[in-house]
Amino acid sequence: MTAPDASSNPEPLPPVAPASTWREAMTVYLQPRVLIVLFLGFSSGLPLALSGSTLLVWMRESGVDLGTIGLFALVGTPYTLKFIWAPLVDALHVPLLSRLFGRRRGWLVTSQLLLIGAILLLALTDPAHAPLFVAIGALLVAAASATQDIVVDAFRVESLPENEQAAGMASYVAAYRIGMLISTAGVLFLVSAYEGAGLERSTAWMWGYVTMAGMVLIGTVTALLATEPEQSRRAEAATSGETAFTRVTRAAIGAFSEFLGRTDALAVLAFVVLFKFTDAFSGTMTAPFVIDLGFSRNDYAAIVKGVGLAATLVGGFAGGYLARRYTLTTSLWIGAVLQALSNLAFAWLATVGVNQWALALAISVENFTGAIGTVIFVAYLSALCQNPLHTATQYALLTALSAVGRTYLSAGAGYVAQATGWPAFFMISVAVAAPSLVLLIWLQRRDHFAALGPVKV
Repeated sequence: MTAPDASSNPEPLPPVAPASTWREAMTVYLQPRVLIVLFLGFSSGLPLALSGSTLLVWMRESGVDLGTIGLFALVGTPYTLKFIWAPLVDALHVPLLSRLFGRRRGWLVTSQLLLIGAILLLALTDPAHAPLFVAIGALLVAAASATQDIVVDAFRVESLPENEQAAGMASYVAAYRIGMLISTAGVLFLVSAYEGAGLERSTAWMWGYVTMAGMVLIGTVTALLATEPEQSRRAEAATSGETAFTRVTRAAIGAFSEFLGRTDALAVLAFVVLFKFTDAFSGTMTAPFVIDLGFSRNDYAAIVKGVGLAATLVGGFAGGYLARRYTLTTSLWIGAVLQALSNLAFAWLATVGVNQWALALAISVENFTGAIGTVIFVAYLSALCQNPLHTATQYALLTALSAVGRTYLSAGAGYVAQATGWPAFFMISVAVAAPSLVLLIWLQRRDHFAALGPVKV
């Protein structure tokens, strides 16, 4: 008996969900699970600058030389290597806390308590006389913060149903940015206020960091009010009889082998690396471009950081709406094209010259479209990580890969700008999106996105 012709038995198409209205799209942001993710996003964004840009301001004001300050870029290493210890977070149980709150919530509370302790330790250091101890404190803050990120990402993926993933990510991105704003501009204003109240500068900085340690409790309270994801409960029950070593080994090996066992796994990994490359390539040179064009530092702070933050927040929620309304493939196309074409706004600005309104428009377009692309892209990453036995490990690996474009592939952007000039550089920034678009076409034709299921995020 011969097999029937494929054309005579076409595979049924997945059902198309009805398009969401604006009211429905906004209502999803008020769901308790999404609100939990929002507050956890704030807790994740808060510590980043405390071991980064804010700390560098404190060190410079304390008289630390620029060479030493430059070495502190290495403090961010835990954020790029967090996938190494992610299997421990996936597999091990925290004594007492995991029994009281569950696997994910136990790790959430643990990472936040460690983060509070690390920030307090950093607050007690003296950059002027003991930069080594400052480095140790900052490294501990970064490690605790990266661990919190691992758990929050896994918690978000496992706790939100498909139709809330994009909304959850949009809320997470918005709250993350607000947390960063508080730990940068907020800390600087707070230190000035403490100095105005009569405290010495070193003491004012100490209390500024102590205040930030207290704000981590927002995330701790959120973790206590949340409920353990059902996927995590099932995974914990399935592995309860195994030893710790067996669970860690299963999480580490299983996460990588399962992913590499996918059809077109290498193409998927390349797509993860390249999707945000167009954003990263141009974004690396945004600050020198603005200053080189003739804008002042105040223009940069007010427009690039202030207006840019507002555009990012609006773009994040717009991305959540688009990803909820359209299929994953369509949403990825929208995000990919928008974030590539947004670089044309900077090419236009390069021809306009010093004009604050033009700068505000260009920054708004770039940040708005970049946020749309980010939310949709992370919704895609979430769809790739659906095994609760090693959600944290796979997601940490994917986010580390997605940072390759920003960290390494964009390293030569300055040489390109120097050789071509600013207008041509930003035109090239549009062109570097081509590989990701080719991969998007390839994966779409190979039914990669269909294989993820009817993901209508």
